[in-house]
Amino acid sequence: MVELSNRQEKIIEIVKNNGPITGEHIAEKLNLTRATLRPDLAILTMAGFLDARPRVGYFYTGKTGSELLTEKIKKYKVYEYQSVPIVVQESSSVYDAISTMFLEDVGTLFIVDENSCLTGVVSRKDLLRAAIGKQDLNALPVHIIMTRMPNITICRREDLLIDVAKKLINKQIDGLPVVKDTPKGLEVVGRVTKTTITKVFVELITDHHI
Repeated sequence: MVELSNRQEKIIEIVKNNGPITGEHIAEKLNLTRATLRPDLAILTMAGFLDARPRVGYFYTGKTGSELLTEKIKKYKVYEYQSVPIVVQESSSVYDAISTMFLEDVGTLFIVDENSCLTGVVSRKDLLRAAIGKQDLNALPVHIIMTRMPNITICRREDLLIDVAKKLINKQIDGLPVVKDTPKGLEVVGRVTKTTITKVFVELITDHHI
């Protein structure tokens, strides 16, 4: 999953067999200058394949690309990737909620009170269920059909993204509200969705070698 150049592969092999070894000695074995190798050594060290210690040299960490990728994923926090929450007031009509979901192109709406605090969640299925009935959607308040607290799965800014991904899978839901505690309730400050997780993993895999 981590693409390395032929020269970087050779560097790893040299360090694996001769470490600890200085950058100068690595360069000598490859018949190159230390300056030429500097970018490669920086990449391999930043990616976690090598470890560098002052006045000692480079060590091989013994970790595979998959292990390094896993370690990196486990460090990601919600606040680094959360997006703007799409909310509607609990006094809004189901018709307004459907319009908001369509215009914002989201699968989940977070319902809030006058203090921007979470009171409920509405999914596409909830709105579809209401729409196929014979009720007047303009007269039907969205709070009638929403899932209410405390039956809502939430997350916070400092939570690990991998834990949020597990919640999305286990609960079979499209998105979670990111909340913070306030004296008036749980204020909605962001959202994390399945699309968020997918984008993060794609970016991680494609850019991991940089």
